[in-house]
Amino acid sequence: MKRLYSLAVILTAMLLATNAVAQNPASLPRKIESGPFKAGHIQGIAVDTEQKYMYYSYTTMLIKTDMQGNIVGSVTGLLGHLGDLDFNDVDGRLYGSLEYKNDAIGQGILRMENSERKLQTAFYIAIFDVEKITREGMDAEKDGIMTTVYLPTVLEDYLAEVLTAEGKKEHRLGCSGIDGVTFGPKFGKKGGKQYLTVGYGVYGETDRSDNDYQVLLQYDVSKWAKYEKPLSQEEMHLQGPAKPAGQYFVKTGNTTYGVQNFDYDASSHSWMMAVYKGNKKHYPNYTFFAADGAARPVKQALDGVPYIKKAKVVALKAAGKQQGDIRGWDWGVGSTGMCSLGDGYFYLSHNYKIEEGQGSIIRLYRFTGNADNAFEAVK
Repeated sequence: MKRLYSLAVILTAMLLATNAVAQNPASLPRKIESGPFKAGHIQGIAVDTEQKYMYYSYTTMLIKTDMQGNIVGSVTGLLGHLGDLDFNDVDGRLYGSLEYKNDAIGQGILRMENSERKLQTAFYIAIFDVEKITREGMDAEKDGIMTTVYLPTVLEDYLAEVLTAEGKKEHRLGCSGIDGVTFGPKFGKKGGKQYLTVGYGVYGETDRSDNDYQVLLQYDVSKWAKYEKPLSQEEMHLQGPAKPAGQYFVKTGNTTYGVQNFDYDASSHSWMMAVYKGNKKHYPNYTFFAADGAARPVKQALDGVPYIKKAKVVALKAAGKQQGDIRGWDWGVGSTGMCSLGDGYFYLSHNYKIEEGQGSIIRLYRFTGNADNAFEAVK
């Protein structure tokens, strides 16, 4: 009972903090500069609105700053791909996608880190105890600042061979791993229990028809304590939930590597998805989508996926441009960092690369939903 009461207090504080930020956007910096760093490009951002810290993933490195961009600490030593981030207001920790694989991305990371190590393919959620990130150059494995939870469902889809209309193909549903992560309610609900929702990376091959959906897994992280293990890149652990709490599909048409950045906007009950442009000519190949979080998922057959009889499909919101049954935006910002701040306000990343390294200018926007411009910059 005491634990439930504490949880209720935390949730109430979370809502008050979020509302305070949303109702007074003038209190937020319009621009935050990050980098440059000698690392991969920025992958995701997250904000702790209560403690006023910001977090940035740079492929193999995590940066913690204050809201003016001054570095508080950093985490290094990762040899996998640290992707999108989200801060969990309930437990005060930072969650991010972390993948290890022997494809072009994985090999590129090892070259960038000058490593000759051979790592087994594995997909994790990295969980950072951000209060312990107090200095630069902290070690991901040795300094006791992070744990990981293994996601076997993702590995199963990544390794599977399936029979499509075009013949046998590797990687069920085109699964290339994971990237986008965010917290939000169960699909079809406007509130209630928050689930960690994880978006698949999806290979953008144009010679198959089973890779035209965004695949979203929901997990109840309140049950994860028994799975959490410190990161060891020498002996990768396999502790994690056998199955997600739910699996959902959103038909967006072809993209390149699926959901790059993912965020739930409670004010509009929208699941925002920033992607890299796809290459199938019969689709509009938008770069930004919004799934309707208030609409009840419909169990139905998946177009172009003969090996799944029926699955839960979430509709796109009736907003943006439209071609056929696909709606979205030609909006080129957000795929390297997007963070919902409440009441339709977002931080979006404008990444850059110069001789000194890679970095980003984080700017404050408000979501408008207009067909030509999904967001407007806050002056």
